[in-house]
Amino acid sequence: MSEAPLATILVVDDEQGNLDSLKRIFQREGYEVFTAANGRLGLDCLRENSINLVLCDVMMPHMDGLELLKAIKTIAPQTEVIMMTAYGNIERAVEAMKGGAYDFLTKPLKRRDIVRVVGKALEKVNLVQENRRLRDRLEQVDTPLIVGNSTAIRRALETARQAASSNATILLHGESGTGKELFARELHRHSPRRDKRFVAVNCAAIPDTLLDSELFGHEKGAFTGAATARKGRFELASGGTLFLDEIGELPASAQVRLLRVLQEKQVDRLGGSDPVDIDLRLVTATHRDLREEVEKGQFREDLFFRINVIDIPIPLLRERPEDIPLLANHFLKLYAQSDNRETPHLSTETMEILQNYSWPGNVRQLENLMQRLVVLVRSDTVEPSEQNARQLFPDPFRHLSRRNRTSCYQRNSSSHQWRQKADFTIAWCRDKDDLSQDGSLPIAKRTIRRSGSRDCRSCV
Repeated sequence: MSEAPLATILVVDDEQGNLDSLKRIFQREGYEVFTAANGRLGLDCLRENSINLVLCDVMMPHMDGLELLKAIKTIAPQTEVIMMTAYGNIERAVEAMKGGAYDFLTKPLKRRDIVRVVGKALEKVNLVQENRRLRDRLEQVDTPLIVGNSTAIRRALETARQAASSNATILLHGESGTGKELFARELHRHSPRRDKRFVAVNCAAIPDTLLDSELFGHEKGAFTGAATARKGRFELASGGTLFLDEIGELPASAQVRLLRVLQEKQVDRLGGSDPVDIDLRLVTATHRDLREEVEKGQFREDLFFRINVIDIPIPLLRERPEDIPLLANHFLKLYAQSDNRETPHLSTETMEILQNYSWPGNVRQLENLMQRLVVLVRSDTVEPSEQNARQLFPDPFRHLSRRNRTSCYQRNSSSHQWRQKADFTIAWCRDKDDLSQDGSLPIAKRTIRRSGSRDCRSCV
């Protein structure tokens, strides 16, 4: 079990004798002590170090104690301050307390009194820090990373949370944009390792020549340009969770080394002679079918079995259309707040178009579209107008059969809604040149005539 970090105290006084005396007292109490001969040096020390408590004299040249107190509360408001003075001035004491000082002591200082007051001030600091940590943890647990309430997403989340408490390796697989890294982070924050690091690596983004160094680290002089020793991602993630995204892109040599690391729980740095012990949770992800890759000889079968202890398929967005309203509103609110704009509202017809789309880019594509809507739309409600069709919306017919292209617009059959949807269709086809060879639209003419809209040939 690791020891708790020492509390840090900064003493600011223009009398060297006081600095030396207080430093000895606090070091004997087990604190880490910094000293500064004036307010400016004290501020420099505060900026460079994490200071829990400051003791400062009131009467100092250049910057007096009250000015220093004000500066400390601006730079590091969580740091407690105890004022010291040889002049028992009630007005100064009141002013210091109003400025945020924890206490006001009169010189000459008695060891027993100063140790007692400092101990109480540090108890308050520790209590505030612990409350902050607990609040952050509660916010992490209460704020879901994964948005959705469909059966498919709930099933995947339930499996992930059941597996989170174990150390078993997990394989996440799904198309690009489905949120595999978010699932990995959800696993980490529900695991016993939540207070340790989460290290993410995209295996496809690292050149083969640098992959071993990035993953396993290297010693100084291991290769040209290795001026210093460097820890790899496995060492950095020790104690926490390592997420290897696109593991199917690993070259054969890296697969062999990864298999050995998982078996031995040790890494060998490039150029090193002694292995380094590691203790981590491994989560991997891929958009490929690794079973097919194994059959093709592109991925090692023994490594596949090692990483595929728990398999979690990530559902595609088109498989959970009931989640699209939740996701769309979530992203609209997120980017509207980020850009300090009003959150636009999606009309019923607009939402229906989004739910009928096939979303080849999955959640990432929907997120990008909602961000574009926040930036470009100026009305409060986003309607499927001709202008919006050309500038903002995805092609509603992409990846759909001709029959489905028609059926997608055969709901809510009031003539006004039909006319809107038919006009939207015509606008999209004109803009995207999505016409059949005979010049007709990819939706049945009788459907458009039934809606009361113009004939498709007359608008081309």
